[in-house]
Amino acid sequence: MKRQQANKLAVGIISAVAALVVIPIMLVIVFIIVRGISAISWEFLTAAPRQGMTEGGIMPAILGTVILTFGTFIACIPLAIGAAIYLAEYAGDNRLTHWVRLAIVNLAGIPSIVYGLFGLGAFVLFLGLGTSIIAGSLTLGIMTLPVVISTAEEAILAVPQRFRTVSLSLGATRWQTIRHQVLPQALPGIITGVILGLSRAAGETAPILFTVAAFYLPQLPHSMLDQTMALPYHLYVISTQVPGMPLSIQYGTALVLLLIVLSLTLVATIVRTSMRRRREW
Repeated sequence: MKRQQANKLAVGIISAVAALVVIPIMLVIVFIIVRGISAISWEFLTAAPRQGMTEGGIMPAILGTVILTFGTFIACIPLAIGAAIYLAEYAGDNRLTHWVRLAIVNLAGIPSIVYGLFGLGAFVLFLGLGTSIIAGSLTLGIMTLPVVISTAEEAILAVPQRFRTVSLSLGATRWQTIRHQVLPQALPGIITGVILGLSRAAGETAPILFTVAAFYLPQLPHSMLDQTMALPYHLYVISTQVPGMPLSIQYGTALVLLLIVLSLTLVATIVRTSMRRRREW
């Protein structure tokens, strides 16, 4: 009887803590939707800003965010997954790999403004790329690397050892085992980590502040060496630097950015659920 009461008490406490976390987040989302939905229109989503950004739309900022997210994918994902495969399948359990994993965990906790300053020094100034899409993508890619590496490594390590044992016993090489047995089974976790990492990159302001973001650039970029507008920085600008900016445009911009990030998270959830149903363990 006492055990049942303790169990009910623990469930109640956990539920209350979960509610304390979830309810404020839901209230913020509802508040942004209520305040920003009036600004959402076809013109707002497809037109360039005008009249000092107090009229028109945010299409250049939306396109810039999409381009930077795609550039982050190219710069980060192949290297991150390759590093995760090496750490999980090839690297031995020694002091070097221990320090490498510790460094990855520490890099994941570094403030994004530090990555922005690194991108400014390394890509904008040292490599001479200037404030450009490629400099911003590389900076966001480096910022996203630790998260994707850790998530992908955990997904690979979670695959039961029997998949490897059976494949190797049938004459497959180590790489064939990883490619045809381990990676397909780890794919739901890897894809989830990739999309969540890209969601974080899409919503960051500090790393692009020094490397790519333009204050006002209504025309679209023509190459990877051009600057571009981006939704996070655009939202910061219209909220703090533009006098007389209508609140509806501010909240509308925040709503669009929120929907992009939530859409990526929803895609990750759907893909993970679908692939887990087909998983063999």
